[in-house]
Amino acid sequence: MKVQRAGGHLISKIHHLSGRVFNKKLKENGIDELNLAQGRIMFVLWRSNGIPIQRLAAETGLGKSTLTSMLDRLEQAGQINRIPSPDDRRQILIVASEKNLVAMKKYVQVSQEMNELFYQGFTADEIDQVESYLQRILNNLLE
Repeated sequence: MKVQRAGGHLISKIHHLSGRVFNKKLKENGIDELNLAQGRIMFVLWRSNGIPIQRLAAETGLGKSTLTSMLDRLEQAGQINRIPSPDDRRQILIVASEKNLVAMKKYVQVSQEMNELFYQGFTADEIDQVESYLQRILNNLLE
């Protein structure tokens, strides 16, 4: 009898549970304006502020229509601004607002707490190995 592998199921469960834990930690740290999906958008902007929607979609893995509606909500909440590109009048750039940059420090802190929780009890070599395997799985899915 062939052994049933559960990697995909485990990754799905980890994703679901870690999202719930992450959102709980955000609320505990006073960040209730950003959910996990919105945080993914903001994380990209914190690294590369002032980028076009197309690049933001590519870096977050979100479809343009989903991303556009999320950006509308983030803009209404004062988390982002849309500004015209100085290089191309047809292009709009997405930038994190000043209000959002204050939340960034807390969000990064919660992200670090999540990493510590993920790797609790792991050695540095084990962490490297897990991340190597996860990267290989991601690469397989991207092909």
